Amino acid sequence: MTIIKFIDKTLAAALVVAMTCILLTVIWQIVSRYLLQDPAAATEELSRFFLIWIGILGAAYAYKQRAHLGFNLIVERRSFAIKRILLTLVECVVIYFCVLVMVYGGSELVMLTLELNQISAALGVKMGHIYLVLPLSGLLIIGYSLVNIATLWSQPQTSTQ
Repeated sequence: MTIIKFIDKTLAAALVVAMTCILLTVIWQIVSRYLLQDPAAATEELSRFFLIWIGILGAAYAYKQRAHLGFNLIVERRSFAIKRILLTLVECVVIYFCVLVMVYGGSELVMLTLELNQISAALGVKMGHIYLVLPLSGLLIIGYSLVNIATLWSQPQTSTQ
């Protein structure tokens, strides 16, 4: 659990840094466009890349914090044993999606864009490096799902979640 706490704190800190960077980038974009009358070309692309990373890594963080959308009406009215099975099935579906789409599909996308040597227009960054957030976030969500399953099954039968 100390590793999970370290990952949580690191992810939260990375998101705070990314939010600060996107804020500063957008402020500079506004200053350069309206005050200096010379818009910085790279700021729009940089802010877009920060937004991608914040959105996808933020989804992993929200999943860990259980701040994601969920339909709890069906689960809440069941007994603890049924609730535990249903929640485990949901976690398994999440793991399946993350393995298939985010980790496998994201890795294929990263490898393809690196192989094709796709470079961003303004910054000159390889697009494969930008897309690395997909498999990274998928692995984080898989890890969080496994922790959720372990927590579910380590609770005593009389416990409620």
